[in-house]
Amino acid sequence: MYIVKKLVNKVDISDRTRLYIKIFLFYNLISVVLYKLGRYSVNFESWFDFIISISLGVFFILLCVTIMYDFSLFILANSKFSSKRRKSFKKTLDISVPFVTSFLALKSVYNVLNVEIENVDIKINNLKRDYKVVQLSDIHIGVFINEYFMDSIVKKVNELEPDIIVITGDLVDIELKKAKPALSKLKKLKSKFGIYYVVGNREYIYDMRVIMDSLKSLGITVLENQNIYVGEKGKGFNLVGVYDINGYILDIFRPSLNKALIGIKKGYPSVLLAHQPRFVREVKDRVDLVLSGHTHGGQILPLKYLLRKQQIYVSGLHNYTDKVQVYVSKGVGFSGPPVRLGVNAEITNILLKAS
Repeated sequence: MYIVKKLVNKVDISDRTRLYIKIFLFYNLISVVLYKLGRYSVNFESWFDFIISISLGVFFILLCVTIMYDFSLFILANSKFSSKRRKSFKKTLDISVPFVTSFLALKSVYNVLNVEIENVDIKINNLKRDYKVVQLSDIHIGVFINEYFMDSIVKKVNELEPDIIVITGDLVDIELKKAKPALSKLKKLKSKFGIYYVVGNREYIYDMRVIMDSLKSLGITVLENQNIYVGEKGKGFNLVGVYDINGYILDIFRPSLNKALIGIKKGYPSVLLAHQPRFVREVKDRVDLVLSGHTHGGQILPLKYLLRKQQIYVSGLHNYTDKVQVYVSKGVGFSGPPVRLGVNAEITNILLKAS
């Protein structure tokens, strides 16, 4: 195991402490395996799921610390310092390990709990007036993201006084009967021109039709390869929504932009809701803006660079072509470990500006 070999076995601690850490890591590894089983196969009780999910966060934080420690030792070993000075630096490095680990742990949990408002201005050609659009993505209602967390999210959104609210998938990450108390909080959302939702890849794991029907009962418009005109009469825009590309793999609820654009109002700009940023490859200049999520901004910093190869964009606003812009939200919640390392959670406050 990389963490044991490169960190535990090299740091200057007593043999007894080293043994205790190895025992802890062994049980932590078992918890990670149990977490994976609980996520996809076994239905654990919520309190137990809560405990074992933390193990995955511990693993990722220790992995990051180990990588930094290993890299620092490599630099030190190849430096021109004397042997005595290298030993001194090594001792300082060893002492810093528990402090760095604690800081990263606290900061990563803080980033989960402290959802920031991300203000973004986007100019849209042919838009006749400004609109404030609040985007919520990747909430992942589950063990951690409960009704109390959702209360705080709803309050923050309503304080922004949006014209339109859009939810770009991965809303539910648990059985619907367990998600309902948190999901029901969405009924308190307030906007001038409505609330709109498209599914993400996570919804395909559960009964997606039941989830969508539940949202409709809360007064939320679910866009299923459909479009709708939103905004002031004669000064609005087309809002288009498609299923997630996970539908291609499972051969159910397949996304179709061709179908979604049927009957669209000509002469008005179009905003597409598509959970995964890579769906933009299918757009071909047929919309003006794509709002996506899925990536969590990488969630744990090193993953950001790996995601770029798959998703094109990981976070922020980008010009895909001269006409098509893409905005990728870092998301409200998290997937897997309850940590965000180097990446904040966001509620996106978008001002669509007339151009």
